Amino acid sequence: MALTKVLITVKTYPSLSAKYGELVCTAGFLEDGSWIRLYPIPFRKLKKDEKYTKYQWIELDIVNNDKDFRPESFRPATIDTPITLLNTIDTKGNWYKRKQIVLGKVYTDIKALIAEAHDKDICTSLAVFKPAKVTDFKVEKVSAEWDKKKLDEQKALQEQGNLFEMEEEPFEVVAKLPYKFSYVIEDENGVSSTMMIEDWEIGALFRNTLAAAEGNEAVAVEKVRQKYFDYFALKKDLHLYLGTTKAFHYRSKNPFMIIGTFTPGIEIQTSLF
Repeated sequence: MALTKVLITVKTYPSLSAKYGELVCTAGFLEDGSWIRLYPIPFRKLKKDEKYTKYQWIELDIVNNDKDFRPESFRPATIDTPITLLNTIDTKGNWYKRKQIVLGKVYTDIKALIAEAHDKDICTSLAVFKPAKVTDFKVEKVSAEWDKKKLDEQKALQEQGNLFEMEEEPFEVVAKLPYKFSYVIEDENGVSSTMMIEDWEIGALFRNTLAAAEGNEAVAVEKVRQKYFDYFALKKDLHLYLGTTKAFHYRSKNPFMIIGTFTPGIEIQTSLF
């Protein structure tokens, strides 16, 4: 068995799969600094000692995901492949150790990145992108309920004894986010793009604030805006983790969505003279 070490940097908000149930797309870096996507992983159903955090090294047996043409895509070797949790990289020195891995290749030209994605010989589907400017943070109201067909599929999976099931009590599907959050960014050439933010943390922030605010959605939305726009976009050295979906990788004019943020402090360059 060939074990592979992966530094986790991305966990997306859970989605529903007809075949596997509730899944999280996980992505990160190999030891050589190259990107890797791990899918499918039923994160919330993993054993307690297998639930990884962001910027934690994990070790597991993986194989190429033969159902995904994107070169970064791998999957656990088997349904019950064990995951070993290793060390976590800290934020000391303004994220110094994290930067050594994450900022190895940073894109600043969105058209060049999209061209790489659409080039079947390259097929880039994961990237670190540094926007020249974040011009807006958009909030769009969407349905608060999962599609009935998807929920029925989850129920059927549970009733037939889903192979991923690791708990005796019925598994409750994660609540769907009733809002879509997006950044409007400009690249180094002034090209503007609007991209949806799909990371786990933005969903968790909304849900936790909603609970604390006793269901007041306006308060929860404002909290998300304050963190992602007022703080991350305006006060941090914001880099974006971008990823494509398999279905729209070649079909969409811009196939990328934001699957995570990298937010060290802004470093002020000082002159010695």
